[in-house]
Amino acid sequence: MIKRCDWAETNELEKIYHDEEWGIPVHDEQQLFEMLVLESMQAGLSWTTILKKRETLRIAYDNFDYQLIANYDEQKIENLLADPGVIRHSLKIKATINNAKAYLKIQDEFGSFNQYLWQYVEGQPQVNHWATIQEVPASTELSDKISKDLKKHGFKFLGTTTVYAFLQATGVVNDHLEYCFKV
Repeated sequence: MIKRCDWAETNELEKIYHDEEWGIPVHDEQQLFEMLVLESMQAGLSWTTILKKRETLRIAYDNFDYQLIANYDEQKIENLLADPGVIRHSLKIKATINNAKAYLKIQDEFGSFNQYLWQYVEGQPQVNHWATIQEVPASTELSDKISKDLKKHGFKFLGTTTVYAFLQATGVVNDHLEYCFKV
């Protein structure tokens, strides 16, 4: 029997996400932006809710094309607020547009968001060794530092807890538990 991290044993969507994505290093600009959006959308909601809405969110947000999203206007915001398939939270929607603009600025400044992000761990995933889910922190000094810097670069809805979840999701931090088959 396959043993996964405790959080991924609840439902099939979480199992698939855990097995195929979570903790695997991501370097693709589009994928990094998608995870940034999904993690910021998750604030206050369950990850299962986000996974259930992920495909609808992809469609509504033009496959998370940050160049298109950076140019969304009031009409597009109204359309998103009217779409029952997405997270209809005006501040989160506006933050996504804002973050697309900030993402482009980071790319201009650092060459890519990938370079910006991975510099914090010198290009290598930070591998942690946790025995239980209770040991895994909600945030760390690393997520504090990145969150603070993202805010300085104009990003919104990316507090330290959200940034830590993003780091875990994109494999910058590997928090698979010691007994998990993904270790």
